Amino acid sequence: MARISLNPPATLLTRLAARYSRRAYGRVIDPLSALGHHGGVLFATSVLELSVGRWKRLDPGLKALAVMASAASIGCSWCMDFGYWENRQHGVAHEKLRDVPRWRDSDVYTPLERDVMEYAEAVTATPPTVDDALVGRLRKHLNDAQLVELTQMISVENLRSRTNAALGLTSQGFKDSCDIPAEGSSGSPAGNRVTGRP
Repeated sequence: MARISLNPPATLLTRLAARYSRRAYGRVIDPLSALGHHGGVLFATSVLELSVGRWKRLDPGLKALAVMASAASIGCSWCMDFGYWENRQHGVAHEKLRDVPRWRDSDVYTPLERDVMEYAEAVTATPPTVDDALVGRLRKHLNDAQLVELTQMISVENLRSRTNAALGLTSQGFKDSCDIPAEGSSGSPAGNRVTGRP
């Protein structure tokens, strides 16, 4: 249960944010409602998220796994739920998203994907536990701009996940709305939607 009201004051900014959210996600997402209690925070977060959505140097699949690994490490159920839905819209394999919380025991990832998730966990740790060997392995595949984007995406997800977890925001059922086949059956992901965070 949320630790804050999800009914913010009705201002021009909160109405615009709610309209955008309904158009992009089919509903008003709880983080927008929570942040709506502080117009400056809502505005700054929205500008940040719109900017982050324009970062395109890093492979989207790697970015998705890094963000999800960070959210899983923090324990943000809202971010895991929304991240699963969002990344299915972008074509990331169901198995890869499903196995993020137990990626070390899964056989669905490439060595680079494993290094990306290990890096996400190391950046997310307090204090960070990044070491030169791990960065060296990443540098074999990522250029400077890609490494910066990867690191910053993990940091942005830390902001999201820590805020959402602290405010008690939990799953809104996004994952449940995906057209996901049961284990062992076939199916296709839900149709493409406008995605991106607030």
